[in-house]
Amino acid sequence: MLQQRSLSGLRGSLLVALQAYRATTHVDISSTVAQAKYGKITFQKLTAPDLSILVEWLNRPHVAEWWDACESLEEVREKYLPRMRDESTVVPYLAYLDSTPIGYIQSYVAAATSDGWWPNEHDPEVRGIDQFLADEQHLGQGLGTQMVKDFVQFLFRDPKVTKIQADPALTNARAIRCYEKAGFRRVGPITTPDGPAMLMVIDCVRVPDETYSQGANRP
Repeated sequence: MLQQRSLSGLRGSLLVALQAYRATTHVDISSTVAQAKYGKITFQKLTAPDLSILVEWLNRPHVAEWWDACESLEEVREKYLPRMRDESTVVPYLAYLDSTPIGYIQSYVAAATSDGWWPNEHDPEVRGIDQFLADEQHLGQGLGTQMVKDFVQFLFRDPKVTKIQADPALTNARAIRCYEKAGFRRVGPITTPDGPAMLMVIDCVRVPDETYSQGANRP
């Protein structure tokens, strides 16, 4: 009887261990597959020479559908050159897959916005993000989700950042799903100066110690 109980306890322990192993393996495999599919995504602050490619991206139909219109290089320079200054609370980046630019992404200090944006946000360390992929053929392939995930990790390397939020349009189901897959949770519908949106947030998750630099890592 004692031997049977011991064997039963051993089987139970092995079953629990196997279930834990399968769960851990599943997570690790998913992460590995995503990295293997696309490689490393890195971010570099937008510079003046980048504006010529940005204006072309902004006029692509899949971007213009959701992004503020900037039809000329002069309009892009007027809007984005001030964001390149050190004192700007909006920090624009290009995202690179290996050495190829694949999209635009920006962070901003939510509490420092104006014109009706985030009037109830007073934490100076909350960051908002906006982003788009440059190539329509990349949509729905998981690349946007990986870009957002990697950018979130990049921002959380700054120990001051407490939370990151996004506000995709309520009708932009693709963007909402992208943020969900990247780990954001829905807070609920809100009204913004751009119209109805879904407030989505991800709380601070610290990444392994690495040197934080807003101008980091162009390939």
